[in-house]
Amino acid sequence: MSEIKEFKTESKRLLDLMIHSIYTNQEIFLRELLSNASDAIDKYHYLSLTDEKLPKRNDYEIHISIDKKERTLTISDNGIGMTYEEIDDNLGTIAKSGTLAFAKKLEEAQKEGGENIETIGQFGVGFYSAFIVAKKVVVDTKSPYSEKAYRFTSTGEDTYEIEESQKVTTGTEITLYLKEDTKDEEDKVVNDYEQFLDEYTIQYLVKKYSDYIRYPITMYLTKEEPKLDEQGKEIENEYEEVRTLTTLNSMIPIWKKSKNEVTDEALNDFYMQKFYDFEKPMLHLMFNVEGNINYSTLLFIPNVPPRNLHSIDYEKGLQLYSKGVFIMDKCKELIPDYLRFVKGIVDSNDLSLNISREMLQQNRVLQLMQKNIEKKILNYLATIQKDNFDKYLEFYKNYGINLKFGAYENYGSKKEMLQDLLIYESLNANKMISFKEYVEQMKEGQKDIYYASGKNKEEVLAMPQMDIVKKYGYDVLILKDDVDEFLLKILNKYNDHEFKSINQTSLDDLTTEEEKEKLETQEKDHKELLDALKDALKDNVKDVVLSKRLVDSPVCLVSGDGVSFEMEKVIDAMPTNDKIKAERILEINPNHELFQSLDQVFKETPEEIKDYANLLYNQALLMEGFKPTNSVEFSNLMCKLMIKSIKK
Repeated sequence: MSEIKEFKTESKRLLDLMIHSIYTNQEIFLRELLSNASDAIDKYHYLSLTDEKLPKRNDYEIHISIDKKERTLTISDNGIGMTYEEIDDNLGTIAKSGTLAFAKKLEEAQKEGGENIETIGQFGVGFYSAFIVAKKVVVDTKSPYSEKAYRFTSTGEDTYEIEESQKVTTGTEITLYLKEDTKDEEDKVVNDYEQFLDEYTIQYLVKKYSDYIRYPITMYLTKEEPKLDEQGKEIENEYEEVRTLTTLNSMIPIWKKSKNEVTDEALNDFYMQKFYDFEKPMLHLMFNVEGNINYSTLLFIPNVPPRNLHSIDYEKGLQLYSKGVFIMDKCKELIPDYLRFVKGIVDSNDLSLNISREMLQQNRVLQLMQKNIEKKILNYLATIQKDNFDKYLEFYKNYGINLKFGAYENYGSKKEMLQDLLIYESLNANKMISFKEYVEQMKEGQKDIYYASGKNKEEVLAMPQMDIVKKYGYDVLILKDDVDEFLLKILNKYNDHEFKSINQTSLDDLTTEEEKEKLETQEKDHKELLDALKDALKDNVKDVVLSKRLVDSPVCLVSGDGVSFEMEKVIDAMPTNDKIKAERILEINPNHELFQSLDQVFKETPEEIKDYANLLYNQALLMEGFKPTNSVEFSNLMCKLMIKSIKK
């Protein structure tokens, strides 16, 4: 006796969309059906713990079989099965919340050409995903709470049929009659359904999507083995096909194991296989979180950064699993952008398969996970920095720039979290040091943290602006990356110590009251000369002043307290029309022989002071790494003054 029934309106609507729309990922149906089978076994096991009528068992299994002749793919389990009412309720009606929203999503995508539809499994359509690849689906199922077994049959159109089945064991068997391949006008395959009859394709898909389902997923794999004679010896060049029952999945994820059970070698092998890297990871971090949110995490930091790590094409994200079932490859919501180099896996029991990308972006659970994962990574790096500084240096060489961008972006919103992980070379230290170490080694009476931009120590030591800092023996941080000065401007200070550039004007705290008074007297005595120099350079500098910082050097160029020279260079190199220019202030050492000579020239031939002013300014530009304002004019001026000097 059989009964023909009609699908409910919303079910028909969804089925029609699924069958006639274009999907970017047909293979997801297998994940959905295997997840359903796993859930059915879970339910049986749970009920058997409290229901004495259900036999206890330890032979749980999900089995896949292929019949190429009949073009069928069958998935069977020995889980809870379904009664007549459950078949009608679960397969005849899509009653889950979100069904209509999913249908609407499909319709919208269809109007746009259907090219941007995401992986269908992310919407949790479960059993109905079978109709993406099947022209007919037959379900044989037996519940321990029903004396009879039943068969559900549907072509995914208006109706479905329920009749009694000959199945005698508890569980469910789903048989998919695969569609015929479709081709375009050029005879190229558009929809390849034949692939799902290939043993190794199924093996690959189980590994990809369902490797960590806790129950064995088995299938008979066919391989050729040497044929044996009556004595058991191999017959040369003769082979026969042998079918071997094989478990396709790993079942227990490495991240679900205790740390004591997992060796570094096992973790390294897992990383290289899972993330297709030829090198072992530099670092790994494994932890479980239990509480309001439960999840397991296994993270890796690659030994070598990906080539395109800092390009806009690089796609960050961690692999996301739900109860061991793969959801998506790169869930960007799980990791902040500055930690984009981190690879790994997050497996949560608090996420269902019924989740779309849009839902993920707004999912509070993922937001909480990201914050916790970020905190765990930073704490781990802090531990490495403290306990194994050589390893931290190795990490920082590759990824320190990422930490700097993390501290800089969003107006320094995360600077408190990241500032102690930043390290720099310095003039006095024989290793890279943190801000904390710099402060601990500060000279008595020193208030601020001094820094300079340069390629190396030698270049920084040669800067004329270093004179007064060397006089006091203060340490200076060496900034080598483009982002460094922007970063220290955002940080502003470390604890109560301000960051100060030796190339900018505000170094008053390094001058004694006696020196200040002497400088004021010298400025008054040479006011006319300074005014003449300033007037000669009025189109190029904001001011010409006697220097508080120069001790041995004759002259230098410094910037105002806003944009530095280094910032100007960085921005100037960017492909943008929005250029900025740092304020230029020419400082002259009043105690240097050069200044005394200038004073003499001004007294004897004041009209020549303009030439000397331009010569000094362009020399100062060269020392700062800038081009002269006019190279030809500068060269001619040098020749003119050299000739004059030689004639004397």
